[in-house]
Amino acid sequence: MKVDKNAALKIVNPALAILMLNQPFSAFLSEVTGWDLFEGLHVLGGILLLMAAAVHLMLNWTWIELNLLKRGNKP
Repeated sequence: MKVDKNAALKIVNPALAILMLNQPFSAFLSEVTGWDLFEGLHVLGGILLLMAAAVHLMLNWTWIELNLLKRGNKP
């Protein structure tokens, strides 16, 4: 089964944004929420953030190669 890259990015990109916003807000609210909730939100959120970033990079790898990793192909 082939996954449409644009359809996958429409799911991964908003998830990535939410997970990125989760990190500072969970840290700022750690005094209010207590350690257990902070640990769940921040640590698990960080792991999910790394996974979402890896998927985002895999889905965009062709663009990265063409635009950022040009080796000696300067116009």
